Amino acid sequence: MNAVVPLRSLDFTNNQLALIRKTVAADTNQDEFELFVHTAKHLRLDPLRRQIYAFVFSKNDAEKRRMSIIVAIDGFRAIADRTGAYRPDEDEPAFEIDPAAINSDTNPIGLVKATVRVWKHSHGAWHKVTASAYWDEYAPIKQSADEYEWVETGEVWPDSKKPKKKKVPVGDVRAKLDTSGNWAKMPRLMLAKVAEALALRKAWPDDFSNVYAAEEVDRSRAQDMTAWEAAEAGATEKRLQQIGQGQTILFQFDPTGPLEPVPLGKIADRVAEFIRDNRDEVSAIGLFESRNRHALREFWGRQPGDALEVKRILEAAMKEGAAA
Repeated sequence: MNAVVPLRSLDFTNNQLALIRKTVAADTNQDEFELFVHTAKHLRLDPLRRQIYAFVFSKNDAEKRRMSIIVAIDGFRAIADRTGAYRPDEDEPAFEIDPAAINSDTNPIGLVKATVRVWKHSHGAWHKVTASAYWDEYAPIKQSADEYEWVETGEVWPDSKKPKKKKVPVGDVRAKLDTSGNWAKMPRLMLAKVAEALALRKAWPDDFSNVYAAEEVDRSRAQDMTAWEAAEAGATEKRLQQIGQGQTILFQFDPTGPLEPVPLGKIADRVAEFIRDNRDEVSAIGLFESRNRHALREFWGRQPGDALEVKRILEAAMKEGAAA
């Protein structure tokens, strides 16, 4: 009862593989992508539902380059549950707090460690498997400054020929907690996820070999990001906040009209409305899909369930129009 129960692996179509390569495994090379797909199939996790995805460290340095396969904590639990020998712990995670560290730049609530237990059935009995995750080993701490300035890199952009610039710190640089994710908002939950992943890997080392929870690699991802990438990420976050905190996607419904930011929750309804209004003009629907190709891809990456329904409606309308 200690190995994953053999079940039918996931089968991906060519279109799905192409979409996976463009979204959740965009930075992988051919060998890395094949390993990622093999792992997803073996673990029976769906990349298009973000149950599993790939992150490539040092992608611009061939000597340091490496890929980590990231699995959501629910995916960890699903894999363990399929062994038939897993039982979650009934108690809440245990936390150790250091009052002296509260409100520091790197540890806002003074967390020292989180401890989580899982249960594994082996040799006719249930055995408790315990693991602890320490804040100073996993929290995404990075070096940052209060002020930055942009300096030219000596290179130019190929399209505009304008000089490229990079963001460099001004003054003292000190360690700070990366606040772009959930570590600052939900520190206990994030550290507990790491501890649970460690406990599950400890209990089933073969099944979780080279598989990591996102929270386990958040620190490495923060430190691996170059200054230029960090500046670009910050600029992207700022732009997303300006158009609704990243909860909208730009669509063009009128071929002669402007781009329109549509809230994620209303995209499916707006597309369905457009198709109803143009059901007798299949060419208009085809042109809509073509000019909004990138928006639809982004929608798929952010809300695959709703995007699948939109895809179904589009295909049905095109098929109906072609048969008319």
